[in-house]
Amino acid sequence: MSFQRPTRRAFLQGGAATFGAASLMGSTAMAALDPNSFTQGRVFHASHFGPFEAIVKDGKLVNINAIPELDAKPTEMLMYGVTDRTYDKSRINYPMVRKSYLENWESGDTKPELRGKEEYVRVDWDTALGLTAKALLDTAENHGNEAIFSSSYGGWANAGNFRPNVMQGRLLNLIGGCTNTQGDWSAGASQICLPRVIGDMEVYSAQTAWEVIRDNTELFVLVGCDPVKNNRIEYTVADHQMTGPWAQIRDNGVKFLSINPQRTASDEYLDADWIKIIPNTDVALFTAMAYHVLDQGLEDRVYLKKYTVGSGQWIKYVRGETDDTPKTPEWAEKITGIPAEKIRELAVMMATKRTEIAGAWSLQRAQHGEMTHWAIVNFSALCGHIGKPGQGVGFSWHYGSGGMPQSGKSTPTGLSQGRNWVKGICPASRITEMLEQPGEDFIYNGMTGTYPDVKMIYNAGNNFMSHQQDTNRLIRALEKVDTIVSVDVWWTAATRWADIVLPACSTLERDDISVGGTYSNDKVYAMKKAIEPVGESMSDYHICEALADKMGLWTQFTDGYELIDHIQQAYERSAAAQHTPFEEFWEKGYARQEVPEEARQWVRHGDFYTDPIENPLHTSSGKIEMFCSEIAGFQIDDCPGMPVWMEKHEYLGNAKEGQLHVVSPHPWYRLHSQMDQSETLRDLYKIQGREPVRINTQDAADRGIENGDLVELYNDRGTIIVGAILSDDIMPGVVSVYEGGWPSLDSKGRCNSGLVNFLTSTQRSSGLSQATTANTVLCEMRKCEDPEGPNMAYEKPPIIEDYEVAAIDEDLLGLDRVYDITESLLADAGPGEKIFYERCTVCHGPREVSHFTQNQWKGITPSMFPRAGLDENEAALVMEFLMENASDAPM
Repeated sequence: MSFQRPTRRAFLQGGAATFGAASLMGSTAMAALDPNSFTQGRVFHASHFGPFEAIVKDGKLVNINAIPELDAKPTEMLMYGVTDRTYDKSRINYPMVRKSYLENWESGDTKPELRGKEEYVRVDWDTALGLTAKALLDTAENHGNEAIFSSSYGGWANAGNFRPNVMQGRLLNLIGGCTNTQGDWSAGASQICLPRVIGDMEVYSAQTAWEVIRDNTELFVLVGCDPVKNNRIEYTVADHQMTGPWAQIRDNGVKFLSINPQRTASDEYLDADWIKIIPNTDVALFTAMAYHVLDQGLEDRVYLKKYTVGSGQWIKYVRGETDDTPKTPEWAEKITGIPAEKIRELAVMMATKRTEIAGAWSLQRAQHGEMTHWAIVNFSALCGHIGKPGQGVGFSWHYGSGGMPQSGKSTPTGLSQGRNWVKGICPASRITEMLEQPGEDFIYNGMTGTYPDVKMIYNAGNNFMSHQQDTNRLIRALEKVDTIVSVDVWWTAATRWADIVLPACSTLERDDISVGGTYSNDKVYAMKKAIEPVGESMSDYHICEALADKMGLWTQFTDGYELIDHIQQAYERSAAAQHTPFEEFWEKGYARQEVPEEARQWVRHGDFYTDPIENPLHTSSGKIEMFCSEIAGFQIDDCPGMPVWMEKHEYLGNAKEGQLHVVSPHPWYRLHSQMDQSETLRDLYKIQGREPVRINTQDAADRGIENGDLVELYNDRGTIIVGAILSDDIMPGVVSVYEGGWPSLDSKGRCNSGLVNFLTSTQRSSGLSQATTANTVLCEMRKCEDPEGPNMAYEKPPIIEDYEVAAIDEDLLGLDRVYDITESLLADAGPGEKIFYERCTVCHGPREVSHFTQNQWKGITPSMFPRAGLDENEAALVMEFLMENASDAPM
């Protein structure tokens, strides 16, 4: 296709008009209930932490006002954290370039080994954008677009539709694309395995309506699952609608069990019986319970025959007929630490009662993680529970207010990322291996890929330096990369190891749009600009727009519109627009989407149970695959065709004397690493400025550790300094450190802040999914006798403010090369392909069609199509495109 070169300035001078309502930009809404409140200076906004009114005086955010009719239980993250971080000293106020990179960008001697150590130089936007554009084009021209790697995935940076990863994808795809991450850290193993087992990702799927659970369930089993804590945030806008329903379920007589190495907030709230289990051994537990169910004749043979395939192979394994090892409760006791008699009791209880099993994502963030949720599915199927009211399995009860009835309505859809011409990927947790082993083959989702030779990383709104495992190894691997660009609001870890840092503004400093309820989708929210951008920061949209303008692609990136126009277009694609005009919605701040009455009685897998012929699962057989021939056919040594117990490379079962198992759950006062810079929140939980570690009282006594002491956790990968919290609510041999801390290295190379990923391993879950094993970790522990000063994680890096930067000759940048690159891109997209790339933006689905099988696409499209607002004809066109281009499509 041929690109023209009108710039943004030329377009605006040409008198082009946009259809948006710019006059709405400064509008405010009074959504609080107090009729005497002073309404001026109140601006409606929404976030991962909830909807709210920003209280603005003299152009400054001074406070947050919760909105009780929209948020049932506002958290401290909303009430304190949002205000704290807006003007925190960790803000990136201006464009920055690492000193050696700025001095030597022409020669290429940029000294990447100094990343994380060297000072930054403040530069103007023109310099930062010019160097970024040059690096992109240099990489594409000299090494191919596959050498540009995007570490931005998922879009957790903020709750808006115009997220950094989407804006970045739209920009990079205009110049040919880049290598993308595929999968994620949250549930990377199960999202690949479960579609073949039960026909859906499950980990990102709606749960049975809570009233069905309240009225039908007798036993609710939490396996590593902590919904009270994890539902404090959402991928979209949290409104905490399940807080009351959980209490109603509890108070209606439902009994709760919690299988977990530590007692949780949910266990307290729901009055759950706590069953201690050695981490990473859940497969052994559920297999042994299956053995006892079979031994007692409690299995449902009629259900197995009608709704499953492969039960015979799995039952032979359970009974020990395939390996001469019957999986008895006594066998499992040695692995799990749970007494055999207790395992028998649990098995009978779960088999004979109407039982719902809620499995956390953390279970599958482990070596052989694919096995864990699968073992739970097989056990529930053995008992004949899946699809019955109040029974079965659910792997998203802890996320997105799982259990809320669904509106089924279409939601706002933002800008298309367009087609990425690079087909290669990097599994999300394999970044280090990719950098270390360019050209090496890997297996992912049954397909063979090849790691690219990455020369540039473009990172936007993603703190990959905090969530990638074995941080020290990653830091070493990054030295082979020529250029790292990071776009962020704050000086996170991902910016401190970058060459070029572009300051994004917070969502309070821009306009956007989002939805309330990840699953309910019962509200659309305006995210209105409340204050002007801090310093010289810009929104992610405007940063990418400016880069596009630098390369002569402004028209292609913007379609000739302003951001507010795109927001209005996004709203018009939602079902809310059918009853609430955009102007009314924007003024009020939100529009509701009706939830149909029948949604209140919806049962997960209920249609399949009612009529498996008419409503088959999207598996090869149309049934639950207790043994999966497709997975078995891949012949992957660490992921067989059914859930079996496999020993981990490091866990308490093979630990040396004194070693402890580290678990790293999601934080209480943060969203991963977000909010770690909030001083008010840190004062609520940090110990001597460091991340807390929960330690069993006896383990602490054995090492002379007392409450509040600084402690070192260490292994051959790294050392972290954390603060001790002594408790009998964590089992001996296990320590718990929240993930997502901001790092700060002391002179001995220890993380003085407590980022757990300095301890974690890059061991893959298996060759099927290549997912993270962040919860398969051993360490040793000792009292820290020589801490070095305060934790400096929240201070700015060294910055040179008065460095004289010579103006860059635009001719030396060679930005006109973009036309040679883009001319080779062919505009040959068919109608279904065009609709897919323009509107089907599912955060956890592949952007490349061939990365999913036909059945995997069938499993995700029932939720994808309604959210994209496709009519029957559009859905058919997209489905045709997906089926013709899926990984297993006929040639």
